[in-house]
Amino acid sequence: MPDIDVDKLRELRATHPEAIAEKAANRRKGSLNTPDGRLMLVAADHPARGALAVRGDRTAMADRTVLLTRLVTALDRPGVDGVLGTADVLEDLLLLGALDGKVAIGSMNRGGLAGAVFELDDRFTGYDAESVARMGFDGGKMLVRIDPGDPATVRTLESAAKAVDALALKGRMAMVEPFLSHRADGTVRNDLSTEAVIKSVAIASGLGGTSAYTWLKLPVVDDMDSVMAATTLPTLLLGGDPSGSPDETYASWGRALAAPGVRGLMVGRALLYPPDGDVAAAVDTAVSLVHGQGARA
Repeated sequence: MPDIDVDKLRELRATHPEAIAEKAANRRKGSLNTPDGRLMLVAADHPARGALAVRGDRTAMADRTVLLTRLVTALDRPGVDGVLGTADVLEDLLLLGALDGKVAIGSMNRGGLAGAVFELDDRFTGYDAESVARMGFDGGKMLVRIDPGDPATVRTLESAAKAVDALALKGRMAMVEPFLSHRADGTVRNDLSTEAVIKSVAIASGLGGTSAYTWLKLPVVDDMDSVMAATTLPTLLLGGDPSGSPDETYASWGRALAAPGVRGLMVGRALLYPPDGDVAAAVDTAVSLVHGQGARA
């Protein structure tokens, strides 16, 4: 693990905040168009929604030094193409020099806080298209949870459609992460049946006045071929909150990556907080699934 100088980072933020814009302007950018057409991205936007738990540890992602150390470790591994995060995380990584040569995706709607009574009101409280473009980032990601029984859903859909259009005007990727969701015993649950995921894909694909820059971020389900038959949009697979054994998880990713139209992985907690603590090994395994064994050399 790298040694992150958090005291220096805090001092820089307090005394030289313009350093963030300077770093952004001079950053060497990554590319969404990799030589093999595949992407391996690390997700780190969970804390801003109050989702700090990993494998039953409710505060696993709370320590920012630990999180940044794990992120820098992951981004330094061969074959890792970039990262998704909120402004606080991406700006820390910018100041640490960890975004050079990497794809950067800004997380846009973090208003639906985990466990809140308004959780399904996924308001846009993070990046917008203007700030994504100003920072020189590659796109914006939006969570779109669809509950036919919750009036907040229509606001989420409308806001997401406007964000898709705004990103397209800037020539930036709109990464849409849809779910059919519902409340059960006061808890929001996502329906991960193949039929539900297909329906969410159909709804998400039609958001906005153009889908030219729209990508999808979808969960891994049993019948990914049927899911991918529902869209022509480029798609990345998400890792979700890890629960089973890593070997089972990696095997399911490998099968899903073979489905037509799937272009890679966008995974966070499963790689940043593996059970054995070996972030580099977990990331290398995922890279091998996405880019092949040669990417780890």
